[in-house]
Amino acid sequence: MNIIVCIKQVPDTTEVRIDPETNTLIRSGVECIINPFDMYAIEEGIRLKEKFGGKVSVVTMGPPQAEDALREAISLGADEAVLISDRAFAGSDTWATSYTLSKAVQKAGDYDLVICGKQAIDGDTAQVGPGISAHLDIPQVTYVKKIEEVDAEKRHMRVERMTEEGYEIIESPLPCLITVVKEINEPRLPSLKGKMRAKKAEIKKWGAKDLNVDPDLIGLNGSPTKVLKIFTPQPRGKGQILEGDAKEVSEKLVELLRSEVL
Repeated sequence: MNIIVCIKQVPDTTEVRIDPETNTLIRSGVECIINPFDMYAIEEGIRLKEKFGGKVSVVTMGPPQAEDALREAISLGADEAVLISDRAFAGSDTWATSYTLSKAVQKAGDYDLVICGKQAIDGDTAQVGPGISAHLDIPQVTYVKKIEEVDAEKRHMRVERMTEEGYEIIESPLPCLITVVKEINEPRLPSLKGKMRAKKAEIKKWGAKDLNVDPDLIGLNGSPTKVLKIFTPQPRGKGQILEGDAKEVSEKLVELLRSEVL
């Protein structure tokens, strides 16, 4: 079973800085980690490989420093890693990112399953995984909390998809794409042998020319959505506590609201 896991390297800080000219994140000089939700995607890919055989390939798009995230994935048990890096990709929104990653998945070759974390903690959009499936024209199941069955011969799988009310049982043909939530497993720690293998591993590096992408669909210029302005919201003023019984408080609240409106 050939599995491709798409991951992202994100800033390991809450003090995110924005470039005022491009309105994009400033990543240089900031310590980075593998997106926490992607750790569950890596773990699930490795578990499926251990059960059914095959290989796990990890793909990320980012600056050269994102190679560190790929080596960490190899130390955990991934077999191969690909870094998608090119100045032409800078400033990509979720649509352009998912388009570029879909081209990388296609170039990687035959695959049975693509796994992504449910969302990245720096953008919180949860759009890239579904976007990849749309570009690849394959089925998708989001917010997967458990893989119940995989039948590589009959080319289908059954999963539990988390919802606000509980969960759904979804069956899908293979190949397909799933995004996973943290309830699906407990990520392992890298072994000493894995760390040694990661240091020596060859990381494939693909640029725009390697992926045969449409130059009009990548990077900042190829992104349908653009951030026009970023600003810090004004701090809220001090509130007030209304005292009294329910009737008195409701009457005071109505008076306050009327004074604000009028």
